[in-house]
Amino acid sequence: MSDLIIRIGGEGGEGIISAGDMVAQAAARSGLNVLTFKTFPAEIRGGYAMYQIRFSKDEIKSEGTGFNVFCAFNQEALDKNKSQLIPGTVLVYDYPGGDIEEEVKIEGVTCYAIPMSKIAKKDLDMYRAKNMVALGLLSYVFDIALESLKDTIREKFGKKGQAVVDTNMKAIEAGINYFKEHYKKTDPFTMGHTDKVDKDIILISGNEAVGLGALIAGCNFLSCYPITPATEVAIYLAGELPKVDGTLVQAEDEIASLANVLGASYAGAKAMTSTSGPGLSLMQELLGLASMAEIPCVVVNVQRGGPSTGLPTKHEQSDLFMAVHGGHGDAPRVVLSAENVADAVDLTVLAFNIAEKYQIPVLLLTDGSLGFRTESIKRPDPKKYTIVNRERFKPGGDEKYLRYKLTESGVSAMSIPGEVGGAYISTGLEHSQSSAPSFTPEDHIKMSDKRFKKMEGIADFVPPPEEQGSGPADVGVISWGSTLGTVREAVDMARAEGLKVKALHPKLVWPLQEKQIKAFAASCKKILIPEVNKQGQFAEILRGKTGIDGISYPIYGGLPFTPKQILEKIKEVSK
Repeated sequence: MSDLIIRIGGEGGEGIISAGDMVAQAAARSGLNVLTFKTFPAEIRGGYAMYQIRFSKDEIKSEGTGFNVFCAFNQEALDKNKSQLIPGTVLVYDYPGGDIEEEVKIEGVTCYAIPMSKIAKKDLDMYRAKNMVALGLLSYVFDIALESLKDTIREKFGKKGQAVVDTNMKAIEAGINYFKEHYKKTDPFTMGHTDKVDKDIILISGNEAVGLGALIAGCNFLSCYPITPATEVAIYLAGELPKVDGTLVQAEDEIASLANVLGASYAGAKAMTSTSGPGLSLMQELLGLASMAEIPCVVVNVQRGGPSTGLPTKHEQSDLFMAVHGGHGDAPRVVLSAENVADAVDLTVLAFNIAEKYQIPVLLLTDGSLGFRTESIKRPDPKKYTIVNRERFKPGGDEKYLRYKLTESGVSAMSIPGEVGGAYISTGLEHSQSSAPSFTPEDHIKMSDKRFKKMEGIADFVPPPEEQGSGPADVGVISWGSTLGTVREAVDMARAEGLKVKALHPKLVWPLQEKQIKAFAASCKKILIPEVNKQGQFAEILRGKTGIDGISYPIYGGLPFTPKQILEKIKEVSK
């Protein structure tokens, strides 16, 4: 096979997430492309957890539709996924001796009953090894990087001593041996190996990719308050920033974290914070300060289900309105949205470049599924990125320094505290060109125009949105964020069936690249806009700014789109 999807489901605390991470790492090291999707309960312990891994010898665009193989650790997991066990799929389940009390028989489904709990408890005397029994079995039966998995286990547990390594190896072998003794493989799924292993491929999560992109961009300060699902950004940078003489501050709350960022940037640092929806809500006033005082900063918002505490560990794209329009007054800001893990690296660099060039707050939107997702990507080469730094005040000139000097681009030179001749007042009050507070109608108009003048160049500074397909189309799909990868796969499927469909993949969601979007829409009979929120937020923004009255297709159940969902909607719209 060139493509295989395996899903593991069970109780939070049974090691499902760690087991999935290990087999994904092993597969990536053996040369396979990997994309994972995980969901787990918001409770500290307990509740349904799921880890899905898509393996492929080809490029992977999304987590896919459904699964080929499901491994059920308990009855709840089996019940939640039973409707997707359709003819042609495979079920591996914990029986007998586990939580599943009855033998399972489903017409057209290959069922392998493996007593994973019993093997772990009685044969290994370590119930926690149940997940390793399952890993060994799955890797063997479906030929997924078994030797690489063993190497990963040695590396992961080696520091805990040889006895721990040996126990996990016994669990791996126990799962394999039980299958050999009791079953003959009857399903068609065999992943196999690639011909060549690329040593420049790394497996990294979306949150880690944001941190990596920040380092490439020259970020040397991060302040944040821990919040699901964004905390991994800070965890990654906590280990890396000290290596570049950078600073990480865990603030007392989200308001303080952005205040710290603005202070650091004012003092010359490249500064960032990471948060999720509830934290971004608290940052709105300080985002206004960043706009008014023209202080560069980057805010990464890893979206989760809302409102209020909402769905802390689930997927949603419902912070767009807040990202674009949140806050009081006319406060310009830029909003980018990442499609995948590689994109998270590239767009974080771009976010810093925009923030520095235009001295403006930049928000980068990812989401829970992308933040937690791991993908095998080409190792980024820092030397291939263009890095932009802010326009600096040059001391020693004859002219008086005007921090907010009116310029053609709207950007004026920024000094660093302590520079001779570069003193100015940085305030949230309206001001004149010199930075002195001013409340005259004339200065408010001039400064408002100055701040928004910067927005005019951003649409051209950001690369134009990629168009998938060409020529006239019956249906054109425009989406944003991590939904874009699913759209790519669905559009490929639709075109393979002969449908006249194409897609546009914008990464700059505010301000809009209106010229390209309007040109795309003009070549399509109908526009479909899928997104994961109740209100159809991007569809509303497109309608308001471009007049494009697209067909909004929102879902909001806490899970991302599948390619099949979008394909079926394309077919419906094309009729």
